[in-house]
Amino acid sequence: MADGTTTTHPDGETVGFGGLGAKLNWLRAAVLGANDGVVSGSGILLGVAAADHSNISAIMVAGVAGLLAGACAMAMGEYVSVFSQRDTEEALIVVERKVLQENPQAARDELLQSYRNQGLSDATTQIVVDELMSHNPLAALLRAKHGVHEEELTEPWHAALASAVSFTTGFIFPLAAMYLGGDIRVPLTVCVGAVGLLLTGWISAVISGSAKTKPILRNVVGGLAAMAITYGVSQFFGVHGI
Repeated sequence: MADGTTTTHPDGETVGFGGLGAKLNWLRAAVLGANDGVVSGSGILLGVAAADHSNISAIMVAGVAGLLAGACAMAMGEYVSVFSQRDTEEALIVVERKVLQENPQAARDELLQSYRNQGLSDATTQIVVDELMSHNPLAALLRAKHGVHEEELTEPWHAALASAVSFTTGFIFPLAAMYLGGDIRVPLTVCVGAVGLLLTGWISAVISGSAKTKPILRNVVGGLAAMAITYGVSQFFGVHGI
């Protein structure tokens, strides 16, 4: 369960799991949802437009249907996934509480070994563990062994809502471009999709702290390839009346 974003100081305070690290994870998920919305929206709209770009009513109906279906699917998928994670966290809390009740010495030994593995000296480890066990032993065990904060468990409904909103946000831009584009609706939708992919790729790179060029390039090229495949296949079917 530990995500590698925390550092435990000798005074027992933990940095990262429930604060900035958690917020960055939510932001990253929102960016990925928006990116999915851009790709899905552009692909669906271009696919329908490839068969008959003049039938804006059919294109919009397909677009709105794709938006609703995609947002619901994203929300449901995120809800199920995060609820599974929360179930795991709650099960770990039950297990560690039982260990503390039945064998507190074993729990203390686990904490001692955990801090020794982090490089603390035996003397410092004894002081840290004694203070943690006297303050909140369950919280100390959960943090040290699993990276779980009892008071900051994941929220499935929050994750579902964030996923649906971010997907919808990404989808709306190509939808608006297709509706307002007139005779240039197809190239305009491609351009808007490309800009959206560039922005989500850049934001994702900033959040992760990685180099910008390659992640952005991968995002844009991959998204444009998906649009091109959808458009090409749909146009083939439309032209040949399949």
